[in-house]
Amino acid sequence: MRVNQPVITQVETLLPKDQFIYSRTDLKGIIVEANQAFADISAYTREEMIGQPHNLVRHPDMPPQAFEDMWRDLKAGRPWRGLVKNRRKDGGFYWVVANASPVRENGKIVGYRWLSIRAHFPRTT
Repeated sequence: MRVNQPVITQVETLLPKDQFIYSRTDLKGIIVEANQAFADISAYTREEMIGQPHNLVRHPDMPPQAFEDMWRDLKAGRPWRGLVKNRRKDGGFYWVVANASPVRENGKIVGYRWLSIRAHFPRTT
């Protein structure tokens, strides 16, 4: 499992409210498609992301059990939804509500699709 250490900053970046993150992977979790919003929020270029494992953005604060649950559902052909803290290239982070689902062609799973929106946590002062 990818650890993505060290965390060198605790700077949070918010995904703009009117944007969503889209990516698609092959069966091994390698990114084959990513929208510009995903590149922007993660601080990678789309070219840097394509061909890399999707866990490129895995934050070490995320419990491994969350991804075990996700992969169990996806490999069984079921969609998955969860709150995810992702790591940016610069070491910062961002939160999303991630929705993952299998991509099927002719009834066979050929990859996976991720659609994520901004996770909102009301701030208290």
